[in-house]
Amino acid sequence: MILLDYIINLSIFSLMVSTPLVISSFINYKPHKQFRLWVSVYAGIVSVILVMLSIQQHGYSYDIRYAPVILVFAYLGPVAGLITGLFSLITRLYTSGQWYPAIMGWTIIMICFSVIHFYISSLTQVKKCVILFGSYLVIYVITVPFVFNIFRDNPVFHLQYLLFVMFGVIVGGLLIESYLKLYRIITEKKRMENTLAASESKYRLIAENTTDLIMVIDKEHSISYYSPSHEQVLGYNSSDLEVIGLCMLIHPDDVYLFRNNIKTMFENIESYSMEFRLQHKDGHWIEFESRCMPVKGEEHFIENIVLISRDISERLKAEEILLQSEKLSIVGELAAGVAHEIRNPLTTIKGFIQLYKRGNSSIIEYNDLLLSELERIETITSELLSLGKPQAIQLNRTNLLELVENTLELLSPQAHMNNIQFKLKFEESTFL
Repeated sequence: MILLDYIINLSIFSLMVSTPLVISSFINYKPHKQFRLWVSVYAGIVSVILVMLSIQQHGYSYDIRYAPVILVFAYLGPVAGLITGLFSLITRLYTSGQWYPAIMGWTIIMICFSVIHFYISSLTQVKKCVILFGSYLVIYVITVPFVFNIFRDNPVFHLQYLLFVMFGVIVGGLLIESYLKLYRIITEKKRMENTLAASESKYRLIAENTTDLIMVIDKEHSISYYSPSHEQVLGYNSSDLEVIGLCMLIHPDDVYLFRNNIKTMFENIESYSMEFRLQHKDGHWIEFESRCMPVKGEEHFIENIVLISRDISERLKAEEILLQSEKLSIVGELAAGVAHEIRNPLTTIKGFIQLYKRGNSSIIEYNDLLLSELERIETITSELLSLGKPQAIQLNRTNLLELVENTLELLSPQAHMNNIQFKLKFEESTFL
């Protein structure tokens, strides 16, 4: 009968410990400030029920009410443990006699548990349960059979009682630890899901608002993902691209290079940068620079390749303009060198003509014509020199008609070669 009573006690105790744990697993609740108080009250109610199911033997009551007390001390601390213990003591005094050993035993146990908990507060709850039950075992062995002289000649009874208290602590501890572990796993899973959702939202925000084209190529060399930026840059939406296919959009001259690079990346697990042209929905071609990065799977094989492509049309135009500027700079330097070489003999020729003019005044008309043409050549070479070396801008008043006439005279030989004839018409004689 005693064994059956203990089994009933353990069963009811297990049910009452597991019931709130199971209920809480279906409810998304947040512990409030009075959480420890309410748990200790509930544990006290459990101890009350265990006292009501106590075993009566020769005027003494035996139960496993100290199992919830030990668990509450271990998991919630001395204050909650004292509240639970107070419930058990009051019920014990109300239901049976022998108040003196009950009060003395309870007082000694509460004081010892409170002091011990102070020293073991940094340990885990499981270790606390072991230490607290060990201290309860020592207190019981010293006080009950020897100090209070209760069933001193019946050690088997005390042994089975302590074993069932121990079983109560073990069963309750296993239930609580199993729930806490499951709760931690669920909480961690939810945290990871929230983190993953936040990360996915962040990357989706980037992918949907960037002007770069993002594509994912799988093992079959087919595109498994197109970023929404394709619609903005190329004019196609994802459904159109899936029907058309990427290689149909790549310029025919670039298809072989593109396929060869993709194949090499899957084989050599290397990143590549390449340039190719994609056709806009309107028909014109757009230059792209792509950074291709292989992505390994669980077995360290390449499962996908991520392509991030950027429109470099404006950059290529800027490079072309820069190249033309460099060419013009080189031409300017060359023109300056040629002009410099031409000016040296012109200076000599001009000097000798001036000397010849002084000694032959009869042909001064021809001398003036030669000097005029030499000055004109010198002016042209000076202008060529200005291409090679930047000069300070100097504004001078000049006759606009003369400037136009000189320009036409300079361009006339080239115009005649192309069957072009200039006609100059003006109304006034001077244009200053």
